[in-house]
Amino acid sequence: MMDPKERIARRVARELQKGDLVNLGIGLPSMVVDFIPEGLDIMLQSENGIIGLGPVIEEDGVDKEITNAGGSPVSIVSGGCFFDSALSFGIIRGGHVDVTVLGALQVDEKGGLANWMVPGKLVAGMGGAMDLVTGAKRVIVSMQHTVKGKPKILKKCTLPLTAAGEVDTIITEMAVMDVTKRGLKVKEISPVVTVKELREATEADLIIEEPVKTMME
Repeated sequence: MMDPKERIARRVARELQKGDLVNLGIGLPSMVVDFIPEGLDIMLQSENGIIGLGPVIEEDGVDKEITNAGGSPVSIVSGGCFFDSALSFGIIRGGHVDVTVLGALQVDEKGGLANWMVPGKLVAGMGGAMDLVTGAKRVIVSMQHTVKGKPKILKKCTLPLTAAGEVDTIITEMAVMDVTKRGLKVKEISPVVTVKELREATEADLIIEEPVKTMME
């Protein structure tokens, strides 16, 4: 059986379109670069000042000065460029990023996102998440559906918000969901998950119009 994180990353990659400027968050979202369809002309942006981000590099002898926002050494594609943080956030806040893909601690049925802290635990800070979710044209949350068996997709987030009403699409190992004015609409469901199981794993109300499509990989 495919690893849940890989299933999510593969499915997120299918959402990207020719010409997109895409920002991938740290953790699971950074895996998406490995599954971008061959020949799809997109560019990856990193908020620490890169356009033209390539896959994470794990071999010895890499240039440790070239990293993504999470500090992992990365490659740079032909035509890639570097710039300072001020320009990077000018690109983000100016609405020039087409898609941002982020992980989440919680998401709610109105598109609220909590992904930066758990009260009482030491955190490094919000980073660029607040700017990305408000500045990007489309926000995709990629995350596992539950944590220790508890739902992460809620009627209302209980953790401190990164942003309210900004999430457009949620992709987990169980389903693909769009945030609509009516609520969360299920577009696709995993072939190994039933509608009953999906509802039980989700606190938020789901709009499911059967027959629902099988989740692509």
